[in-house]
Amino acid sequence: MLASLVVLATAAAEATEQSGGLPQLHTPDFAPQLIWLAITFGALYFILSRWSLPRIAEVIEERQNRIQRDLDEAERLKGETEKALAAYEQELAAARGRASSIAREMREKLAAEVEEERARVEAQIQAKLADAEKRIAEMKAAALSQVNQIATDTAGMIVEKLIGAEVSAEEARRALEPVPGE
Repeated sequence: MLASLVVLATAAAEATEQSGGLPQLHTPDFAPQLIWLAITFGALYFILSRWSLPRIAEVIEERQNRIQRDLDEAERLKGETEKALAAYEQELAAARGRASSIAREMREKLAAEVEEERARVEAQIQAKLADAEKRIAEMKAAALSQVNQIATDTAGMIVEKLIGAEVSAEEARRALEPVPGE
């Protein structure tokens, strides 16, 4: 096996020496290589410019159109959103106004009910006060009428104890009456 590899390497070396090296670097072949390069490049340019590049241009244009449509749709949706937001704000303000008026009406209604209840309670208190004052006046009058009787009785007993003489109730009452001009 080693011998066969050596034979192959030797044959390859002899073949390269006879051909003069790489064919691309062989100077007499430069002109035909350049002509084939120009023909190949021209054909490739022609194929690309006729089929591939127009398709790429169409794809790019379609993509730009799609982006523009998406931007237009986004702008339209933004306008609708702003309109909806404005309507929402308007409804919210109206709802707040209604809530404020309902709260004000409830406050006024409750204040009226409280005032009515307060007036009723005050009337009850005034009635009870008037009744109490009337009873106090009656009790005072009864007490005062008894005070004169008690004073008369007491004065009679004091005179009887002090001087030993009996005084009539009429005489004791006259003695207790205020003197005019004092």
